[in-house]
Amino acid sequence: MEKALKIPSKLESLKEVEKLVDNLSKELNIENTLYGNLLISIVEAVNNSILHGNNQDENKVVNLNIDVKNNKLKITVKDEGKGFDYENIPDPTAPENIENVNGRGIFLMKQLSDKCEFEEGGSKVLIEFNLQ
Repeated sequence: MEKALKIPSKLESLKEVEKLVDNLSKELNIENTLYGNLLISIVEAVNNSILHGNNQDENKVVNLNIDVKNNKLKITVKDEGKGFDYENIPDPTAPENIENVNGRGIFLMKQLSDKCEFEEGGSKVLIEFNLQ
């Protein structure tokens, strides 16, 4: 099963992403804990693409692709931005960062998914969940 969504870089577009995740979860009969992890990870990835990758430029798009096969759910989120230094992200759990509001999204994506990797200089994120 494959699904794709192309959205403009505005925060209102996150509603479409949530709807896609809801429909996917129903189709695949995903249990509640996995659904929560999936929703948070995908919304964080798309939110980062809109805010940081494309700087909310509505002329730029975010592409979301979902592929399900062999009991693996693979999500790809790609923006039109320059990317970022994903190798040097401050640890949001460190005492000096604990009150920072930024920097938690990638941490959450990595903690909640089975695999989270960046490509193309950080403008593309691959997130994977095992469905078993």
